[in-house]
Amino acid sequence: MALRRVAPLARADKIFAGNRLRAVRERHGLSQGAFAARLGVSVSYLSQMETDVRPITVSVLLALGREFAVDLSEFAQDDASRLAADLREALADPLFAGHAPGVQEIKRMVSQAPNLARSFTALHQAYRQLNERLQTMDEAISANRPDGHLLPWEEVRDYFHYRDNYVGELDEAAESLVQTLANPEGVIGPQLETLLQERHGIAVRLRAAAPDDFTMRRYDPQRREVIIDAHLSPDSRAFLVAHQLALVEFAPLIDAIAAAAPLRTEDARQILRVGLANYAAGALLMPYGRFIEAARALRHDVEQLQQQFGTSFEQVCHRLSNLQRPGARGVPFFFVRVDMAGNITKRHSATRLQFARYGGTCPLWVVHEAVALPGEIKVQALEMPDGVRYVCMARGIIKQSGSFLKPARRYAVALGCEVTYASQFIYAARLEGSTAAPTPIGASCRICPRERCAQRAFPPADRRTLIDLHNRAVVPYRFE
Repeated sequence: MALRRVAPLARADKIFAGNRLRAVRERHGLSQGAFAARLGVSVSYLSQMETDVRPITVSVLLALGREFAVDLSEFAQDDASRLAADLREALADPLFAGHAPGVQEIKRMVSQAPNLARSFTALHQAYRQLNERLQTMDEAISANRPDGHLLPWEEVRDYFHYRDNYVGELDEAAESLVQTLANPEGVIGPQLETLLQERHGIAVRLRAAAPDDFTMRRYDPQRREVIIDAHLSPDSRAFLVAHQLALVEFAPLIDAIAAAAPLRTEDARQILRVGLANYAAGALLMPYGRFIEAARALRHDVEQLQQQFGTSFEQVCHRLSNLQRPGARGVPFFFVRVDMAGNITKRHSATRLQFARYGGTCPLWVVHEAVALPGEIKVQALEMPDGVRYVCMARGIIKQSGSFLKPARRYAVALGCEVTYASQFIYAARLEGSTAAPTPIGASCRICPRERCAQRAFPPADRRTLIDLHNRAVVPYRFE
């Protein structure tokens, strides 16, 4: 695939945000006529944009920014894309066979009635989980979610997902704290250990964990010391020190964010506090302004960023995926971590690519190959069913335990962006000049519409399966 050739924008790229456009007009107390005049369009055209008959054009967006000082990120389609993906997956349930709306109808519903769309997906989640419980009689899961709602960790995953994986309050607080260090432009990790001792009287002790002890960090409030497994790599130890510092330094802020989060249980809030401390740890080690500047200059070369900030490959990839500060956004990346069984253990997408909530990932995705090749970087051009193309980099990672008796942890991480950003993504250089077609993949077999795929695990849930007793292909069925 020649990366410089960009396909024309499809209808999915157009911005339908009539409710937000109308909100701007009403906020300024203007009639349609006065508002249309300020935007340089006719009243009828404005009316069609406000009712989502027509998309909002680039010239109108520019006029909104010029005339009304509107932050154009308000009109970004990331949230709408995520919600549309969730809604489409819910409607792929066989329960709706023959009645599922088309793509444009789904987009219109998300644009015009987003709260109704969210309520519908929440209702479907509850239905699905209750149905799974009845079918599997899984006592362990039933004990954790007796009312059929999301598990606490699933709630927290969705919280970060719909915040675009960006927590501005913590990011800014971390950046301000780093500026108080003796060398804010150097490697931050070692300086945080000193800061933890000086500001909070907490000492860091390294102690080799026993083979049967999987604890990486243990805080003793009586002795005012945090004990970290000496077998961990220096970047992992630095992250755990940063995590401990975040827990005490930003405790009021973390508590306030957790208290305001729309979570159902205290268990979920506790998990969120851990997640927020992890977020703050990454923000401390890789301060937003300095990190995004370096990332742009190095074309997002993860290994060079590792060396510059003293962090791990995975930490850098994760940080690159949450550079979504309004007015200073980075390249929109997707980030995912999978284990040896193909389970997604971390995920986030600031792109139009949305990961499936249920089931595994596409087996054609290079991240699965990377798990078996630790340390080797694999690059892949891929295309989703909606025609959007991406460049993806994946690398296998082994996290050593320090003992033969304690098995190492094996993962692969993947980082990717839409092909339009290829010139800013150094790994895309490996594909330049290639005439090979991009690999066609899907979010998961359950919702993938591709008919010719030799790796399909099961048919799409919203299609009728056809069996031919007289003919057998690699996949033993077709669908319509």
